Amino acid sequence: MPHTGQRAVAQEWWRTAAIYEVYVRSFADGNGDGIGDLAGVRGRLPYLAELGIDAIWFAPWYPSPMADAGYDVADYREVEPLFGSLAEAEKLIAEAHALGIRIIIDIVPNHGSDQQQWFTDALAAPAGSAERARYHFRPGQGDAGSLPPNNWPSVFGGPAWSRTTNADGTAGEWYLHLFSPGQPDFNWAHPDVRAEFADVLRFWFDRGVDGFRLDSAALLAKDPALGDLRSGQGAGAHPFEDRDGVHGIYREWRKIADSYPGERVLIGEVWLPDPERLARYLRADELHSAFNFDFLCCAWDAARLREVIDVTLTTHARVGATPTWVLSNHDVVRHVTRYGRADTAFSMSDRRIGEPADRELGQRRARAAALLTFSLPGCVYLYQGDELGLWEVEDIPDEMLQDPFWERSGYTDRGRDGCRVPLPWAGEEPPFGFGPDGCVPWLPQPAEWKDLTAERQAADPHSMLQLYRAALRLRRAEPALAGGDLTWLPSPEGVLCYRRADSITVLVNLSAQPAELPADAEVLISSSPLDHDVLPPDTAAWLRAGATSPGAA
Repeated sequence: MPHTGQRAVAQEWWRTAAIYEVYVRSFADGNGDGIGDLAGVRGRLPYLAELGIDAIWFAPWYPSPMADAGYDVADYREVEPLFGSLAEAEKLIAEAHALGIRIIIDIVPNHGSDQQQWFTDALAAPAGSAERARYHFRPGQGDAGSLPPNNWPSVFGGPAWSRTTNADGTAGEWYLHLFSPGQPDFNWAHPDVRAEFADVLRFWFDRGVDGFRLDSAALLAKDPALGDLRSGQGAGAHPFEDRDGVHGIYREWRKIADSYPGERVLIGEVWLPDPERLARYLRADELHSAFNFDFLCCAWDAARLREVIDVTLTTHARVGATPTWVLSNHDVVRHVTRYGRADTAFSMSDRRIGEPADRELGQRRARAAALLTFSLPGCVYLYQGDELGLWEVEDIPDEMLQDPFWERSGYTDRGRDGCRVPLPWAGEEPPFGFGPDGCVPWLPQPAEWKDLTAERQAADPHSMLQLYRAALRLRRAEPALAGGDLTWLPSPEGVLCYRRADSITVLVNLSAQPAELPADAEVLISSSPLDHDVLPPDTAAWLRAGATSPGAA
């Protein structure tokens, strides 16, 4: 049976968009301080327009002490001075719009910075005060309250609680931080918190922002009793993840988004193992879409990928939602590296940094994965550098690592810095055009990236960059590739074959054996050169409809 897409509402841009994530500090440096900024992004907008994207999603650009690379926000209505100014952000929004590119920005609602004024006021106020009620302050357990209030763990390792110090130097209450101690969690049961973030949404919508990506979207609602985390807690019963109360927050936010013209969107970062629970965030009056982490984490295996695709399409269709497809982002090992490993699956709890990877194989599979991803129904996300085929940088010197995972894990988890290394734009040696000559990027770039610069790839018709440009052009020109139905066709083991809306046939050969292409097939694009009428291993192709099913070579 075919999977039915969203033809009736295909005019909604976000249902079929190609969205490019910009991690500002690593994209392009306009002033030579080694840190990417908005001036650098503005200078590269024509590159992004030529790539063929519909929108840019920006990682947080707010003022921050950078305890977690900007996800510890000190002021939600300003721009981090390292990146530029609010006025420059407004210019960037206008310039992007002039090129037909929409702007999505991160919002971090679960937690703020410990240097935010609210938290400073809370620390100065006594236990039980109105200022502390905006957060989760509690007395400790055990002798003299020396133990945390409960057993909740921090995402970054260690307990999710830190103890305060009273004005007289004595030990005080504990406060909750599901991430680093510099990121205290807000109390979303407090009306001040709800009102504050509603105002922040309006602040940026008023400045032309087209949508928000919601960081850690499943974590806002907490068990009022702050009970211990226990094994076997059922759906909705987890003390701080995916609680039913979170949905009321997003229904309020959806009303705000819908009150603005131009189809403003809300996109959730929702890491959940249950696709049915994920789909609840995508009901018609909540979020517009959510990242598909099951697809991102899936191994390079035909049967497993087909299962993820089927489950995604089925669960999203039940609530009228549009699927999203993503291969990499600023939190995960780049997929060129993952696909070159013996075990190609990914887990946030085990990044396997330093595990051997065949880069040539990873590149070949990444090219095929791009055509697979771009040909599925819905919205697709690209992470900066995907289009250049960048790999994970796994040999950053210990003293240069900045991700809080490194310190909080007792220096055993090297964290996410390896996917955040500044982009190579041009030239034969670092900084590869990332900034003016002489700038020293905040993380070191591999010398081998001289072969992967945007400049060099733009001159090579067979490069990853040119593959991305061509595929995104075709995706836009062939509406069947974004909207419409997906129907699986018979195929040999290890080969994915499906038809899109009776117009395009897609083949992806994940097996170790060549597969025959259908007779008289018109090949629109292939991820690697074809051997006459044979699709080599780890290769994908888009064919004009009319093609029959493939066979084994």
